[in-house]
Amino acid sequence: MDELGIERAILSLPDGWPGAVAYNRTTAQICREHPDRFGFFACLPDLRQMQAALKELSYALDELHANGVSMSSSYGDGPDAKYIGDDAFDPVWEELDRRGTVVFLHGAQTPSSTPNPHPLLGVPVTEVPNETYKAAAHLVVTGKKRRYPNVKIILSHLGGNTVWLAPRAAVLASYMGSPLTPEQILEDFRTFYFDTALAAGEATLAAMEAFVSPERIMFGTDYSAITTGMAKWYTDQLGKIYDDRPDVLGAIMANNARRLIPGLR
Repeated sequence: MDELGIERAILSLPDGWPGAVAYNRTTAQICREHPDRFGFFACLPDLRQMQAALKELSYALDELHANGVSMSSSYGDGPDAKYIGDDAFDPVWEELDRRGTVVFLHGAQTPSSTPNPHPLLGVPVTEVPNETYKAAAHLVVTGKKRRYPNVKIILSHLGGNTVWLAPRAAVLASYMGSPLTPEQILEDFRTFYFDTALAAGEATLAAMEAFVSPERIMFGTDYSAITTGMAKWYTDQLGKIYDDRPDVLGAIMANNARRLIPGLR
C-alpha cells in the first residue's frame, strides 16, 4: 500500500468461500488494529444456504461493522448454478435493500464449456469478466436491480463486458419478452458503480465515461490476486490518463469511494 501511495484499503474476498465466517472475524480484527488503513467487505456463505447467509450478513454488518458485503456472480456448478438475480436469493436482496448496503460484485471462476484457447488466456483473463457482466445483466433484465434500488452495487474490473454488451442486452431482452424497454434496461445498467482493477486502460476508461459519469468509477487493484508490479502498472495508467484532469483522478482514486462506502465518509 505504501509503495502504491494507498492511504486506506477496503479488503474483500469473492463471496461463497467455505471459510467466510472465519475470514470475516479475522479481517474485522485487522481493521480494528489498523482503523486508519483498512475497512472490509464481508464475505457471505454460499447463498444457497440462505439462513446461514442472512445470519452472517446481520452479524457482519451489526457486530463486525463491515463496510459492505462481497457477492459472487453465481453459486453452484454446472446446471445447478444459480446467478444472483435468481428468485431463490430474494431474501438476501431484500435485507440488503432494507439496509442500503454497498455490495461488491465479482465474477465467479466459471470455466468455459470449451478448452482455454491458450495457456495465457485462462479463466481469470477470459471468463471472469464475462461472469461479472452476466450477473449484472441478470439483475437488470429480471427487474431485480430496479426492485432493490437502495443496494449500491460495485462491479469489479469495470464491469467486465458490461459497457460493450449492455445495448445488446437492452434490445434483445426487450424483444424476447422483458417488461422493460431498451431505454429502461440501459438506465438500470447505468446505476452500477465500476472499479478499475485489471481494467484501467485509455480505451476502456473512455468507453466507461461515455456510459456513466466519472462519479461512478472508483479505484481498485485486485491485489493480492495479482502482484504489486501489476497493480502499479494499472495505477500508473490512471495517473497518465487523467494527468490533465486532477479533479477526476482524485474522485476515482478516493473521493467517490468516500461518498459511497459507509465508514469512509
